Amino acid sequence: MPLPKSRVTCRKSNILKPKDCCAPVVSALDQHLTIPIQGKLTQTDLISSLVGMAVMNQSVHSITHILDRVPCETSVRYHLKKLDMADLEQNNTSILTTHMHHVLKPGYAYQFAIDFTNDPYYGSTDEENEAYIVRSKRKKSTNEFYSYITLYVTTRNRQMTLAVFPVRRDTSKVGYIAQCLDRIAELGLRIEVLCLDREFYTRKVLGFLMDVQVPFIVPVRKHGKRMKQVLQGTHSRYAEYRMHGKPVLVLKIAIAVKYAKGKRGKRGVENLGYVVGNLRWNPHRVHQTYRSRFSIESSYRMRNQVKPRTSTKNPVIRYLYAIISFLLKNIWIDLLWKHFSPVKQGPQTIEVRGFRFSSFMCIIWEAIRTSMRGARAIPVLRYPV
Repeated sequence: MPLPKSRVTCRKSNILKPKDCCAPVVSALDQHLTIPIQGKLTQTDLISSLVGMAVMNQSVHSITHILDRVPCETSVRYHLKKLDMADLEQNNTSILTTHMHHVLKPGYAYQFAIDFTNDPYYGSTDEENEAYIVRSKRKKSTNEFYSYITLYVTTRNRQMTLAVFPVRRDTSKVGYIAQCLDRIAELGLRIEVLCLDREFYTRKVLGFLMDVQVPFIVPVRKHGKRMKQVLQGTHSRYAEYRMHGKPVLVLKIAIAVKYAKGKRGKRGVENLGYVVGNLRWNPHRVHQTYRSRFSIESSYRMRNQVKPRTSTKNPVIRYLYAIISFLLKNIWIDLLWKHFSPVKQGPQTIEVRGFRFSSFMCIIWEAIRTSMRGARAIPVLRYPV
């Protein structure tokens, strides 16, 4: 008598495994980078090593003491020198947005921010890196930095970096803004508003944004008698300000009035002015929207947690490390929307508490440690007597 057939139901696992977190990061880099390698070493192994360096905040030298199957230090340095700056600049958006379809939808409007971030540099300057070294206010014991300009989505719970470009001395701010706007158009996204820092408050930048008719917000610089007169009042309002030059640039200033109430040691009324273009918002809404721009600062702090260590002067390698650090943050946001977005009525949200960025770093390291066999013993110089 034949046995009755058992009913087996296939259920998808409700756990997130290490390979589910690591594979998207490695594949995003592997698809859009081309490093000619001969022999047993593969491009995937090289990229996996770089991802392991990032999540552990290690250098090429130090990672070889932690993992047994990692490529040797000489091989990694040799193959990284094959990278081309033009290719990285062309493909950085493709790398960063490989897994964005759960978070950002083409045709929808989002809030964006463009900003600069600096990586301290302590080495010498020569023809190889002179064009990429930016000198600025002293920070972390140095005045020299590798600087990057980033395009970032600031819409709530959808904060992703869409583009990263290395800053050169011969490229203007208008040129970088134009590149960022081109990347937004290529991705099929629409601009609800573009928020820029106070350092973009220049005649050329404001004139360019008004010419291309992009909705934007830029805080004013409070200098000069005329500007100080405009920023005097007791109620929120719009005002007109004329920036001298040929021709005269007429700016629309949204002024949000806030009462300090003892915050930051201040009392009385405070007039917060913003240059706006192609917006018909209440001044308080302008102020609140611009405040959301500061989420980009938290992305910089998270990015610094997963930035490979290096002392190289090679700007191409440093640029690749910057892309990897921003990519890790993007993949984390994508996984949140994919696995930690509860099904409910109303707008879609995510539960960040269910999957912290620190947990994401640990689980990726577990995948790298398993595939490349973490070191289980440390050679010693002598035995105790």
